[in-house]
Amino acid sequence: MLEITELNIYILEKVIHEIAPELIDIYNIREDESEEQQIKTGRLHENRILGIILKFYLEGKKKVTTRDVEIEYKKFFKEIARSTISTYLNMLKKESTLYKERDGRLVYYIFFEDPPKEISAFWFTRLFCVDPAYFSRAIYFSSLYSIAEIIVKKHMKKGNYDELVNTFRYLTGIIILYILKNRSSKCILCQFSKQERYIELLEALNLAIKERTDVLPSELQESLKKKYAEIPNFGGYYFRDENKEIEMIEELLSSANQYKKDMEYQTMVLNRRINTRILEKVPVNNK
Repeated sequence: MLEITELNIYILEKVIHEIAPELIDIYNIREDESEEQQIKTGRLHENRILGIILKFYLEGKKKVTTRDVEIEYKKFFKEIARSTISTYLNMLKKESTLYKERDGRLVYYIFFEDPPKEISAFWFTRLFCVDPAYFSRAIYFSSLYSIAEIIVKKHMKKGNYDELVNTFRYLTGIIILYILKNRSSKCILCQFSKQERYIELLEALNLAIKERTDVLPSELQESLKKKYAEIPNFGGYYFRDENKEIEMIEELLSSANQYKKDMEYQTMVLNRRINTRILEKVPVNNK
């Protein structure tokens, strides 16, 4: 996984602007009732801190410090004091959710048990904020999108180079939209969320995805949505193993080659829809 930096966030926004410009102002909506009303913020902080530790866990980092959590917290949410983070980390330790391990002056926090798998999204989002993990995954695929030419050149075994670059980008673009959809579908279930806002976002994402996938084979759509666009706790890929990551990239390239004609037709249909909308907005001059 890639570290979340301003540059990587910029790359993600640039990719979203290319694949679905209608979503650029709303794709990362994050609104919580508790924060606005200043109620239950303690549980909200716990939920978010667990989400950040989950993100680290999925990236292969099982031990985190208070400073690690502090730095990540302000990337996703409003900045809070390190002492506040330390307080909630220690509360989670007392609850036996985390345990401490000391190395000299450093204190690490570690999950007492591995995060739960094969569990209902509702119950999971009662405990963990999944936003950091999904956002990190979206950034990862936006990086693949941005270096598509390098990836195709490195792994290409057959097919037209330029066509494969375009179809690989199309696939990764759809995956990013599915990641945003999967994330918002969990946020709707969160005990802290402003649900009407996430419902609006989910509707916009569903429309954007439908317009970019409705003539693609259903088996391809399901694969993109579940294997690549889901975080591991809901059945998606782990990318911690470099060999697994290479295998995943080669699978995507194989799909890009296999479904090339479908995506060319989908692109033609999408462009026709966009052009029709543009024409509908042009005022007719009455002479």
